[in-house]
Amino acid sequence: MIVVDAHEDIAYNALCFGRDYRHSAWETRRREQGTELINGRATVGLPDALLGRVALVFSTLFVAPRRKDSDASPWNRVTYSNPGEAYRLAGQQLDYYNRLADETDKVRLVRTVADLDAVLETWKDDKDVNDHCQGLVILMENADPIIEPQQFAEWYERGVRLVGPAWQETRYAGGTGHPGPLTKLGYELLDVMADYNAILDLSHLAEKACFEALDYYPGPIIASHSNPRYFRNSDRHLPDAAIRQLAERDGVMGIVLYNSFLSDEWTSTSHKSQVPLSRVLDVVDYICQLTGSAAHVALGSDFDGGFGADSIPDGLETVTDLWHIGGALRGRGYSEDDIAAILGGNMLRKLRQSLPRG
Repeated sequence: MIVVDAHEDIAYNALCFGRDYRHSAWETRRREQGTELINGRATVGLPDALLGRVALVFSTLFVAPRRKDSDASPWNRVTYSNPGEAYRLAGQQLDYYNRLADETDKVRLVRTVADLDAVLETWKDDKDVNDHCQGLVILMENADPIIEPQQFAEWYERGVRLVGPAWQETRYAGGTGHPGPLTKLGYELLDVMADYNAILDLSHLAEKACFEALDYYPGPIIASHSNPRYFRNSDRHLPDAAIRQLAERDGVMGIVLYNSFLSDEWTSTSHKSQVPLSRVLDVVDYICQLTGSAAHVALGSDFDGGFGADSIPDGLETVTDLWHIGGALRGRGYSEDDIAAILGGNMLRKLRQSLPRG
């Protein structure tokens, strides 16, 4: 059994905050001790991931529209004012992943089914722990680096296999905090993505754009890091109707392990204690009941995506602990097959439906 984490901002942390993914989260914390922790106490590092059997990560290219307060902040290193800047910044993050894979045999970029199988081979029962390798699948979170829809061909050639059209509002769609539909360019982008059988990521799409994408896109669909709106009532999360429709499309949603996305009562400024791990199980239960099976829920931690260890559920400290969610599900009566599906199998299914053979 392995874990697939459908959303981590690895390159963002490396380029904005100097966090070397090859170091454990504990080593990063030691190095950052006594400094201002804009992104919170680190939860992500390759050694932690390998220890916790996190065999695959959907690793983001994350850029954001420039805002007035960003110029003097590390945040400025991923903000853009126009598509050309977005393209350049996302390219720097992709270069980071390529260097990472070149510099350690513990990381492999997954572009094809052959790459995927090579990574999974290292996790077979007869393999030694020192044989384990982690696969990184490149996810573009916010499509503005795609200068025009046809230019997605270049990004696909460079290894991008999943795209979320929006973060906030983009040229392609309404997004979080910015209601709106898919734009004309957005529909054109979906057409081009469909030609490559790329995975569409619904996370961060505005509600209208989300339903339009579910109706229109013929290829594989996921929500890499979204929770049911039932638990956190904001446009950042999916209403029940969208979750049901995603399941009807054989889609999968990754649960975000961020306290303020798991509870309306918990906020970063007023919380008195961490959200209990049982809330994560409640979210899993809710999706399984809503969709009728365990085939449409997974993990999309979003770890180190703007928050740290103080903002994740009690019982979790680093990505190593994602593995313990399986034991907690076992305590709720989930079968071994369903646990394996939730921890990794469901997202593996979507990858196999999408990746070229190689």
